[in-house]
Amino acid sequence: MIGTSINAQSYKKDSLQIKSYIRIEYRNNYVKDIKLLRVLCDYCTDIQKEAIGEEAIRRGAYECLDPKNRIAEGDKKLAIYIRIAKKDFAAIKDN
Repeated sequence: MIGTSINAQSYKKDSLQIKSYIRIEYRNNYVKDIKLLRVLCDYCTDIQKEAIGEEAIRRGAYECLDPKNRIAEGDKKLAIYIRIAKKDFAAIKDN
Protein backbone atom coordinates (compact mmCIF):
# COMPACT_ATOMS: atom_id res chain seq x y z
CA MET A 1 0.00 0.00 0.00
CA ILE A 2 2.73 2.43 -0.86
CA GLY A 3 1.46 5.75 -2.13
CA THR A 4 -2.09 5.47 -0.80
CA SER A 5 -3.46 7.56 1.97
CA ILE A 6 -6.57 7.25 4.03
CA ASN A 7 -8.52 10.47 4.40
CA ALA A 8 -10.64 9.96 7.47
CA GLN A 9 -13.23 12.64 7.97
CA SER A 10 -12.82 14.28 11.32
CA TYR A 11 -16.02 15.16 13.14
CA LYS A 12 -14.19 17.96 14.98
CA LYS A 13 -13.82 20.04 11.84
CA ASP A 14 -17.48 20.38 10.98
CA SER A 15 -19.37 19.87 14.24
CA LEU A 16 -19.73 21.18 17.77
CA GLN A 17 -20.06 19.27 21.01
CA ILE A 18 -22.23 20.86 23.66
CA LYS A 19 -22.52 19.56 27.21
CA SER A 20 -25.68 19.77 29.26
CA TYR A 21 -26.68 18.46 32.66
CA ILE A 22 -30.01 16.88 33.53
CA ARG A 23 -31.50 15.44 36.70
CA ILE A 24 -33.75 12.39 36.63
CA GLU A 25 -35.95 12.07 39.70
CA TYR A 26 -36.91 8.51 40.66
CA ARG A 27 -39.69 7.61 43.08
CA ASN A 28 -40.54 3.97 43.82
CA ASN A 29 -38.35 2.79 40.92
CA TYR A 30 -40.22 4.97 38.39
CA VAL A 31 -39.21 8.21 36.71
CA LYS A 32 -41.10 11.09 38.26
CA ASP A 33 -39.43 14.01 36.48
CA ILE A 34 -36.59 14.90 34.12
CA LYS A 35 -35.25 18.40 34.55
CA LEU A 36 -32.62 20.35 32.65
CA LEU A 37 -30.06 21.77 35.05
CA ARG A 38 -27.68 23.61 32.73
CA VAL A 39 -26.44 23.93 29.15
CA LEU A 40 -22.72 24.70 28.96
CA CYS A 41 -22.23 26.80 25.85
CA ASP A 42 -20.37 30.11 25.83
CA TYR A 43 -21.23 31.04 22.24
CA CYS A 44 -24.91 30.01 22.17
CA THR A 45 -27.83 32.41 22.05
CA ASP A 46 -30.73 31.87 24.45
CA ILE A 47 -32.78 30.29 21.67
CA GLN A 48 -29.96 27.89 20.81
CA LYS A 49 -29.56 26.98 24.49
CA GLU A 50 -33.29 26.30 24.71
CA ALA A 51 -33.19 24.03 21.64
CA ILE A 52 -30.14 22.16 22.97
CA GLY A 53 -31.86 21.84 26.36
CA GLU A 54 -34.98 20.32 24.78
CA GLU A 55 -32.80 17.79 22.96
CA ALA A 56 -30.96 16.97 26.22
CA ILE A 57 -34.28 16.27 27.96
CA ARG A 58 -35.38 14.11 25.03
CA ARG A 59 -32.14 12.10 25.22
CA GLY A 60 -32.49 11.90 28.99
CA ALA A 61 -35.81 10.13 28.52
CA TYR A 62 -33.92 7.37 26.69
CA GLU A 63 -31.09 7.35 29.21
CA CYS A 64 -33.47 6.71 32.10
CA LEU A 65 -34.38 3.38 30.50
CA ASP A 66 -30.77 2.17 30.71
CA PRO A 67 -30.35 -0.14 33.73
CA LYS A 68 -27.03 1.48 34.73
CA ASN A 69 -28.82 4.83 35.15
CA ARG A 70 -31.77 3.53 37.17
CA ILE A 71 -32.01 3.92 40.91
CA ALA A 72 -34.85 2.93 43.24
CA GLU A 73 -35.28 6.24 45.03
CA GLY A 74 -33.64 9.64 44.63
CA ASP A 75 -32.08 11.83 41.97
CA LYS A 76 -29.63 10.81 39.26
CA LYS A 77 -27.59 13.55 37.59
CA LEU A 78 -26.31 12.91 34.08
CA ALA A 79 -24.12 14.81 31.65
CA ILE A 80 -25.52 14.70 28.12
CA TYR A 81 -23.16 15.45 25.23
CA ILE A 82 -24.82 16.67 22.04
CA ARG A 83 -22.87 16.77 18.80
CA ILE A 84 -24.33 18.98 16.09
CA ALA A 85 -23.05 20.10 12.70
CA LYS A 86 -21.97 23.74 12.60
CA LYS A 87 -24.35 24.57 9.75
CA ASP A 88 -27.28 22.95 11.60
CA PHE A 89 -26.32 24.80 14.78
CA ALA A 90 -26.22 28.12 12.90
CA ALA A 91 -29.68 27.38 11.48
CA ILE A 92 -31.24 27.36 14.97
CA LYS A 93 -32.97 30.75 15.08
CA ASP A 94 -36.23 32.32 16.20
CA ASN A 95 -39.19 30.35 14.91
